[in-house]
Amino acid sequence: MKRLFYILGFLLLLGTTQELQAQQYNTGLGLRLSPFWGVTAKHFYSSTDAVEGILHSRWNAFKLTGLWERHARAFDEPGLYFYYGGGAHLGAANGRYYNDRFYSSSRLIVGVDGILGIEYTIQDHSIPINASLDWKPALEFSPFAGFWGGEIALSVRYLFR
Repeated sequence: MKRLFYILGFLLLLGTTQELQAQQYNTGLGLRLSPFWGVTAKHFYSSTDAVEGILHSRWNAFKLTGLWERHARAFDEPGLYFYYGGGAHLGAANGRYYNDRFYSSSRLIVGVDGILGIEYTIQDHSIPINASLDWKPALEFSPFAGFWGGEIALSVRYLFR
């Protein structure tokens, strides 16, 4: 895990020296495969800034996460971008296990999130798909206070250009 953190940090530092350039799509909708399986929607409101919504569930709970993300071209490779950002999540647990703890009643889930990742968009416009790999650590305030650094996800999206 420590090695992954160093690699992602290196990519972030490398990307800060790269020229910011426009993404190649407006909106993407797809699946997010991580410990919390779910769906993702990303929309660019400028050439470098996007908002992403994630609806996912695990441990008899569901969460809705909203993120702001800044994108920059990586390694001068067309279609390859790194991104970073942050946001918050809100959800509910139905009273069983959540994050390896047992609760006898329903709980509100509240926290803040960061995100650091890399994304590739297929350059052939007849194949409107992209994929991203990211790390999304979270700090939860409720139902318990704690840091969750274990969410590494692969997202695959259909693109609306």
